[in-house]
Amino acid sequence: MKRLLTLCCAMMVVMGLSAQIRGEEIQVLVQPDRPDWTYKTGETATFMVYVLKSGVPLSDAHIDYAAGPEMYQDVKDSFVLPDGTLKLTGTMDQPGFYRVDVTAHVGGKDYKGACGAAFSPEQLQPSTVMPNDFSEFWQNAITEARKTELNPTKRLLPERCTKNVNVYEVSFQNILPDYRTYGILCVPVKEGKYPALLRVPGAGVRPYGGDVWTAAQGAITLEIGIHGVPVTMDQKVYDDMFHGALNWYWEFYTDDRDKNYYKRVVIGCIRALDYIEEFTPWNGKEMGVTGSSQGGFLTLATAALDKRITYYAPVHAALCDHTNSLRGIACGWPHYFYYNKGVGQEKQIEVSRYYDGINFARLITDKQQGWFSFGYNDDVVPPTTAWETYNTVTAPKAISPYQATWHFWFQEQWDEWEDWLLKQMHIK
Repeated sequence: MKRLLTLCCAMMVVMGLSAQIRGEEIQVLVQPDRPDWTYKTGETATFMVYVLKSGVPLSDAHIDYAAGPEMYQDVKDSFVLPDGTLKLTGTMDQPGFYRVDVTAHVGGKDYKGACGAAFSPEQLQPSTVMPNDFSEFWQNAITEARKTELNPTKRLLPERCTKNVNVYEVSFQNILPDYRTYGILCVPVKEGKYPALLRVPGAGVRPYGGDVWTAAQGAITLEIGIHGVPVTMDQKVYDDMFHGALNWYWEFYTDDRDKNYYKRVVIGCIRALDYIEEFTPWNGKEMGVTGSSQGGFLTLATAALDKRITYYAPVHAALCDHTNSLRGIACGWPHYFYYNKGVGQEKQIEVSRYYDGINFARLITDKQQGWFSFGYNDDVVPPTTAWETYNTVTAPKAISPYQATWHFWFQEQWDEWEDWLLKQMHIK
């Protein structure tokens, strides 16, 4: 018994120690000389590079750096920094982002830092062309999909319910019979009519927990998956899908607008609104959609195609301005035409315009309120395309960049995002 207790105590100590690992002793900071990281074209930005160990500049730090327009950096060099610091400058004569990436090599490991400075970002305009039949294509697709009944299923998840919120796994037919969209529905226990929020996912294949917290504030929330499979299975099942049948799914049928993987994904978002309207106690007034990355694109598409949406919040929206790289400017994820400049991809270029968040942004109306947020250091969704998307929208909108974020968000950013959603639902 003593040996067992000793073993248990040792395991608890190890677990406690591992839970305390947080951050790294070595930091690479790249700081601009303006607090908002923003300049006018033709001005010069100054960047201070610091390689720190325990918060103090590290002597004789070895670094590599790249600088220039994001995704097209044309200045590269290596240095040894005697006092752990370096001053760099950069400028742009066209609107865009000048990015500095620094990698420090310390003790056989690499540590990275970056800074993306904005030059007249409010003047950025997209390259993508809107097809003449863009709206017709999507409205016809929605009409055709609605010939298939939703035929929903609903299963209570008792282990996820709280005293204030009932949680269900639901499904409904999407674009064709037997092709289903699955999600987690959260509904307040108290009888009544409620505002609604659709949460749409970022790229990948994963289970979902549902937005119980927002539902507890007094809203219906529906968080959906996009791959036509249940969203409550073990993680390994999704990992196997992601590395198997769904590997690089965003590349599926990019040369065919009718078979493109995102067609049924976008339609699934619209059918999710149909489900909310028909099968939940929605109040018939406030209906919103939000998501980040791929989910930011789906947010734009859903708001554009369905005027039941009264508020929408895309965060670092992907799939925006695919063709920007054809003119040597940063393009949106998945960077379809970046590596070969579109050579031999004429059909893919044409099809991409039907799946470009910019063209959906052009359809958002004055009765829909928008909130946009993203980071200037994002190396997945370039802030160039995020600003272009924001500039494209002519409807009421707000913008709240968190400059130092990469492809993630800070706690303060999340709090502001959630607060904005609650205000749109008239809960706060």
